[in-house]
Amino acid sequence: MIGKVIGALVGRELDRREGGDGLKGMAIGAVVATGMRRLGPLGLALGGAYVAKKAFDRSRAARAASRPTARP
Repeated sequence: MIGKVIGALVGRELDRREGGDGLKGMAIGAVVATGMRRLGPLGLALGGAYVAKKAFDRSRAARAASRPTARP
């Protein structure tokens, strides 16, 4: 179940980056979920690390955008 959730998140991230209609992200998410199942715990760790990195980068970018710029 966790593999399917991570596969869906990976598919959504890739589809968001490509700007597609959702079908490509869904297909990639299904392939990722299958790959994670075949790799076992290593696949789960790799998929989770990818999603965590994307979430961290997005929050860091949002924080940087909301921070006021210093004037010299």
